[in-house]
Amino acid sequence: MNAFNPSDLWYNSPLVIVTLTGLSVLVLEGIRRNNERAAFAVTIAGLLAALGLSCLTYGSYETTFGGMVVHSVFGNYFTIIFLLAGILSVAAFRDFLKRFGIERSEYYALVLFAIAGMILMATADDLVVLFLGIELMSISFYVLAGFMRKTSASNEAALKYFLLGAFTTGFLLYGIALMYGVSGTTSLSEIRNLFGTISERPLFLIGIGLIIMALAFKIGAAPFHMWAPDVYEGAPTSVTAFMATAGKAAAFAAFLTVFVRGLDFSGTQASTLIGFIAALSMIVGNVTAISQNSVKRMLAYSSIAHAGYMLSGIAAGNQEGQTGIMFYAAAYLFMNIGAFSIVGMVEGDNGSRLTFDDYAGLSSRRPLISAFMALFLFSLAGIPPFAGFFGKYYVFLAAVKADMTWLAIVGVLTSLISVYYYLRLVVQMYFREGEGDTAVRPASLGVVAVGFAALMILQLGLYPSFILRMISGQF
Repeated sequence: MNAFNPSDLWYNSPLVIVTLTGLSVLVLEGIRRNNERAAFAVTIAGLLAALGLSCLTYGSYETTFGGMVVHSVFGNYFTIIFLLAGILSVAAFRDFLKRFGIERSEYYALVLFAIAGMILMATADDLVVLFLGIELMSISFYVLAGFMRKTSASNEAALKYFLLGAFTTGFLLYGIALMYGVSGTTSLSEIRNLFGTISERPLFLIGIGLIIMALAFKIGAAPFHMWAPDVYEGAPTSVTAFMATAGKAAAFAAFLTVFVRGLDFSGTQASTLIGFIAALSMIVGNVTAISQNSVKRMLAYSSIAHAGYMLSGIAAGNQEGQTGIMFYAAAYLFMNIGAFSIVGMVEGDNGSRLTFDDYAGLSSRRPLISAFMALFLFSLAGIPPFAGFFGKYYVFLAAVKADMTWLAIVGVLTSLISVYYYLRLVVQMYFREGEGDTAVRPASLGVVAVGFAALMILQLGLYPSFILRMISGQF
């Protein structure tokens, strides 16, 4: 391993800036309590600064902190996704936080610390660093899920997520311990070099199986999805949006780090196992979403299905699979941030106005918001020429090239099912009559954030090579 080099701080400057910004928000709260405006401004400024530094250092490859953290196009790309998710969720939901009386400096600090954990997950080249990133993100999410302390649904969501998450942590740690016991190291680079001699050992395979289970829980894949609908529905909508986008992208970054970039499991039993989890997720998520009457719960089951789509790329285990997941992560970020932002705008006090019926006639009263929502739903359904179509195309293409055509067929058929419940909401907005002022008048900052997400969905759908060039390092 290399010794610490001062240049390590430069290559990891986005992580350093995000962490320092989180600490600064806490210090500001200590100096002057209830100064949410300053906390919001510092958070946005810190995230924008980190985003700028990510762009400045994009395209280079360096091993840092003794080889435990790797600065690469892969890590930088996901770092940009996490930072964009943070900026959009903070900007789009500030009015939501004010309306529900939960705008606190601690909220912004927890979002920043969660992003710091995500960056560690995407840049880790050591299982210990990967574990630290997962836990930093997860602990922040546990608290954020219960941020509406006076709401029983939010408290229940936090408790369920904490208990199941803590249980899953045991699987993850035990899997890492078994891999360390067989290989004698936690470095993914060194395990990669030893892979040919240890890949068939039973303890190593058991360790890999435990890690698959733990990461499948983090992305909400079936049959480890039981927490997702209740937590997504009970948590504040702002937290749900951030958790369902940035949190899922971070978990997939960890999946790619271990199973595609780190260890070559393509065509093995582990790859087949991941393929079955992907198929089950697509079937369970889409079929169950049909019967939901709550828009938040429908989007929760939809996220399970999308986890299955992206897992198809992991199961393929090839370069096309990695490219497909990286593209899908960006598309999914803008689709879901936009959809949940509009849910937050429509949502009333005490969790009211969350059903499909509450969106009846929305287009006649809020035409711009309805148009944005329809665009996000079309993209989630995979209808061209929006970004969601190309996301699914790339991961299914990877599955076909890996001789897993059956998985691509399951994906296409279940995508057809999803069209029903996505368009059901569009029908409610445009072809049903409703009463009253369904939507709260959205704040201008929220509309700008939603508009940016909609613009990116069109951009990625009409010009997908923009992201493909980023993935290849030509940025």
